[in-house]
Amino acid sequence: MGWLDAAAGYQVRVGENGRVQCRNAKGKVLGAVPAALKEDPEVVRLRQLVEWLDRHRAECLSTVDDWLVRSLPVPTTLLAEVWPDTAWSDALRDLVVTAGAETGFLRDADPERGVGLVNLDGDTVWRHPETVSIPHPVLLDDLDDLCEFAAELGVEQRAQQLFRQTSARPAEPPAGDHVSDYADGRFEQLNHAMARCRALGYPVRGGDAVYSAYEGGEVVQARFWIGADYPEGETWTGDLRWVRADGTTIPPAEVGPVAWSEGMRMAASVYAGRVVEEVAA
Repeated sequence: MGWLDAAAGYQVRVGENGRVQCRNAKGKVLGAVPAALKEDPEVVRLRQLVEWLDRHRAECLSTVDDWLVRSLPVPTTLLAEVWPDTAWSDALRDLVVTAGAETGFLRDADPERGVGLVNLDGDTVWRHPETVSIPHPVLLDDLDDLCEFAAELGVEQRAQQLFRQTSARPAEPPAGDHVSDYADGRFEQLNHAMARCRALGYPVRGGDAVYSAYEGGEVVQARFWIGADYPEGETWTGDLRWVRADGTTIPPAEVGPVAWSEGMRMAASVYAGRVVEEVAA
């Protein structure tokens, strides 16, 4: 954006780095906004704009991640409408999408031409289906090949898809109603475990870290026990289980691929923050 006049001969703008920049009367761009300008109306207005843009980018990325996790069909017209907004296009660009019979990396969207893809042969093609699917990576049969091709293209996805931690349900899932792979992780305080869940974006309800997955149109909750005693007290992680919307437990052998993968991803991420005992040399 252009420079705006502020007090004492200074000028301010939002720079390419998304932060408020300031230059003096001689045209020199300063490393920081002078303290005397912190309450200047133009500076305050630009900082509010920066805060809004940060929230907007985060909301766009969160929405795209939701489309991905749910493998939702997204109208091509919607993609074309939001693409000019860089917050949207940055979140969407280079995701692997399925447009009709064509699968490739999303590079563009246009009201007239549809979606522009780099297909698996390396060709740029345009397709105009009614909807575009953004598959969860666990549903991609050729995931390893896609990751290799993405590396060749220099693809960097803002929404985690190809490089998302995934876990395939084993051919012989554990018997019973839970998985214990990430049990017995010790945290010095329950507060620490809860803080880790919050940082990772997982709500905690009734002693469980919770993730709501969507499998075949049904909401499936993955629940990973982190404890429900005193917040300042020591706690250990427990079992991971899956339940339907009505609270009934789903046996591991019946859990769908997306719910399984996202549940294991949640449990592994929380468990990674446990206290790791040092082994004496």
